[in-house]
Amino acid sequence: MSALLADFPVQAPVTDEDLTLAAHAVRVHAPEPWPQGLLCRSERVPYPCRLARWAHATIHAAGLTEEQFGELA
Repeated sequence: MSALLADFPVQAPVTDEDLTLAAHAVRVHAPEPWPQGLLCRSERVPYPCRLARWAHATIHAAGLTEEQFGELA
């Protein structure tokens, strides 16, 4: 896979700053319905975009579920 298309790496251990950035990315890079299907609200590419994938992977690497993370955010 091309380095330009590869997912962003998730750093371990996950820091509070990583979780703050992930929370922002989840809000900004949310799915939005279009005639072509779900697109990233920010980038207008098929959802999930690279940043949305990174944000969700970071949340999971921190040991949180989406529900737990939603309560914290």
